[in-house]
Amino acid sequence: MSVEQLFDIRRIWAEPDALASPRGQQVTLSFPDAEIVEVASHWNIEALHGNAGNVDRWVRVKTENLVLGEKKSLSARPNGRSADFIAPSTANGCALACAYCYVPRQKGYANPVTVFTNIDRIVRYLRGHVRRQGPKTEPNQVHHTDWVYDIGENSDVAVDALLSDNVADLVGCFRDLPGARASFATKYVNRELLGLDPQGGTRIRFSLMPERDSRLLDVRTTPVARRIAAIDDFVAAGYEVHLNLSPVVLREGWQADWAELLTRIGDVTGPAFRAQAAAEVILLTHNEGLHEVNLGWHPRAEEVLWRPAIQQGKRSGNGMWNVRYRDTVKARGVRELRGLVERHAPWLRIRYAF
Repeated sequence: MSVEQLFDIRRIWAEPDALASPRGQQVTLSFPDAEIVEVASHWNIEALHGNAGNVDRWVRVKTENLVLGEKKSLSARPNGRSADFIAPSTANGCALACAYCYVPRQKGYANPVTVFTNIDRIVRYLRGHVRRQGPKTEPNQVHHTDWVYDIGENSDVAVDALLSDNVADLVGCFRDLPGARASFATKYVNRELLGLDPQGGTRIRFSLMPERDSRLLDVRTTPVARRIAAIDDFVAAGYEVHLNLSPVVLREGWQADWAELLTRIGDVTGPAFRAQAAAEVILLTHNEGLHEVNLGWHPRAEEVLWRPAIQQGKRSGNGMWNVRYRDTVKARGVRELRGLVERHAPWLRIRYAF
């Protein structure tokens, strides 16, 4: 799926300073026929955010709208799972439409991509933050020597790279930062990234799930088989490549489908990948608000995502109420998935599972 298939940008909502910036001009020149609408804040666009009437236009909103803004507050939050720190976002939202995605929970009924145009300020901040950390003296499961920064908490970075040079700038930044590396998860194979020469400074985590789940839930993403087929190419291009085995959706027959997936990964990939591979295992977390949104545009997904009989409420780190599998159900699911990895992909180190 190319930029032409993911995007048909007809309207660009832009903060004035973002629009006038070099990065903003780069983006708008890519879509010369788009209407430009100036807005005071990228977070407060009445026609997009919180508009319940957009539910049945969920994918069209992502396809036809783009937002330009500036990242006002810069911070690198401690993490400890996917990365040591969550870097300041250079984008928010996504053109993909995964039915379980947490990002739309913050924006209501629409989630088009917002490109943050003050990339120079973000890169300067990251360089300073790495410098202030000094050397990493205690190895952890994230990395044994480097500080790892997740650059894609609120978007799919491989998709963001279709819209601007922000991702190229970040890869270049971490290529030249000893003792630190970038990291992001993706469900989209963007082969343009192969030419960015990361020299080991960026970790890509390809998100994978059984094809039966992906066909239902991973709307607008690259097919799982193509993600797996791309792994060796990204290793050869100088990326560290890990896997996200997520979300693990517990439904009838899930164990057999995951066993088949793990076997296929080992059959398709080469020794260079398997020697450096590691994985995160994340069982499904859902949200009542997103459940209601999905009922308006993709109700079939909710047949496997919304299962109150085996789920319980959980307050997330950002204060939102989500639902996850009940403690006993989740613990059993994690044990079973670990066992499947041991049997069918013993070369795959699990960095963490929850």
